Amino acid sequence: MPQPCPARVGDPVDQIETPALVVDLDVYEHNLDRMAGILAGRDIRFRPHAKTHKSPEVALDQIKRGAVGVCCQKVSEAEIMVQGGVHDVLLSNQIVGRSKARRVAKLAKQARIAVCADNKENIAELDAAAKEADITLSVLVEVEVGGDRCGVPPGKPALELAQIIQSAPNLEFGGLQVYHGNAQHIRKHTERHAAIAEAARKTTKTVNLLSSAGFECRTLAGGGTGSLDIDLELGVLNELQAGSYIFMDADYGRNFDRNEAFIGIFKNSLFVLASVMSTPRNDLAIIDAGLKAVAFDSGNPVISSRTGVIYAGPSDEHGNLDVSDNNPLLLGETVWLIPGHCDPTVNLYDWYVGIRGDRVERVWPVAARGALS
Repeated sequence: MPQPCPARVGDPVDQIETPALVVDLDVYEHNLDRMAGILAGRDIRFRPHAKTHKSPEVALDQIKRGAVGVCCQKVSEAEIMVQGGVHDVLLSNQIVGRSKARRVAKLAKQARIAVCADNKENIAELDAAAKEADITLSVLVEVEVGGDRCGVPPGKPALELAQIIQSAPNLEFGGLQVYHGNAQHIRKHTERHAAIAEAARKTTKTVNLLSSAGFECRTLAGGGTGSLDIDLELGVLNELQAGSYIFMDADYGRNFDRNEAFIGIFKNSLFVLASVMSTPRNDLAIIDAGLKAVAFDSGNPVISSRTGVIYAGPSDEHGNLDVSDNNPLLLGETVWLIPGHCDPTVNLYDWYVGIRGDRVERVWPVAARGALS
């Protein structure tokens, strides 16, 4: 059963039931427009990651500003995006298993769908599903460029998979997926730049080998919010997959830019709104946002717009705040949390509450919440 909606359009902000996932619409739109401005006039496509927001409504906001479509990690996410009016989706992940391959092939009859592969057995599975659905499915070879996750090594192994894809009667070779996820959160810009430059070198090596064998890489996809300036500087990718830029989070706030200042291109637009539920001491306040309300994989949330208050630690339904003696919190007072990691925090909620100023302006569902298959 979906969670009750925590607010209605027109409600004052102070009437939002907590904990709630709140989007500052002014900042959200600033981030959308800022990315559109950065990419305007550049020879690069923008395909933001929907795993960040899990919302066709947000995807359509991005497409209105120039995005060609979205990336998804799961078939169920892609299905919800297509149902919501998004007609171009890259599954930037391996889709393994007969049932999932069939679902992808069925979806490809409704929208433009591409997938990634790093195994010849998976390629045969995708080809069989495409044949059954009477479609031609675009497949990108995923190359491991430093993230130590999915992908074949650069160079010859990627060429061999491209040849297998091209020889499959119901598939077409679409290009390369070359995302370096670990590099997005390297704090120092010089070190982040070095990691992304090495990924670009491996990508270029692979592209040159494929080209010499007669393969055109129509898509070279990757990049992220943390490496945006570097990816644009190096100019190797032709399709950018940054996702977190629309919301940002406390972890991205720890990255430094090339001037060794904290990154400030995009701003925090996503918050968990919580309420003080107990004040045992002046230096301790308990809020209603713990492990089930905020993701902690990237550390504790940061308190926004309130000095002298630190999120000390969570339990299931509670969050302990250390409070300075001269700045006590009151029972029922609201606290704005910047999550450590926006993506898994979003997946804890059924609703976005969009505010502008002191009023709720927009409420919409996190439609792909829990879409794990």
